[in-house]
Amino acid sequence: METILYKGPRLLLRKAEENDLDFILDLEYRKENVKFIVPFDRDFHLPVIREGEAAIDVIVEEIATGERVGYVLVNGLKTEAKEAEWTHVIIDKKGMGYGHETMKMLKAWVFDVLHFHRAWLDCKDYNARALHLYESEGMQREALIRETIVTNGVYENLVVLGILDREYRQRKREGLELGAVK
Repeated sequence: METILYKGPRLLLRKAEENDLDFILDLEYRKENVKFIVPFDRDFHLPVIREGEAAIDVIVEEIATGERVGYVLVNGLKTEAKEAEWTHVIIDKKGMGYGHETMKMLKAWVFDVLHFHRAWLDCKDYNARALHLYESEGMQREALIRETIVTNGVYENLVVLGILDREYRQRKREGLELGAVK
């Protein structure tokens, strides 16, 4: 049975099911995506999909067509600190504003529905498109972790970005988030 987490104007977030696994793996391992993430394999995703509580795979889907257009892994759902981590924010249909709507839905779900305190992610320091998206959606650069992962024998840096519940609520008051009164 499909579990819808949040609905936006054009998209929805839903908990991934086993029949979404090939779509998730395809997105992670595509040439244009794999350089920006550390992909996981089927053995990682299956338990997350089947038993996930602390972490869940989330599908981004067009409401009008039912077409899957993205994927996000959400970690930290059982932390005492009420701190969600978003990894593998991958949008298949680029240039349509779906990244912005996905980020807005993730924030609304985490802060308005789950009542979490903080959400964060990390991003390779050369992923300019993603960094622009995250910062335009109110995420603050919190740290640069130097040479923390190795990709094809090369050490790479990660930028940590986060947003607090009060920062999200301020953005909502300013009309910058879903459900804001304008």
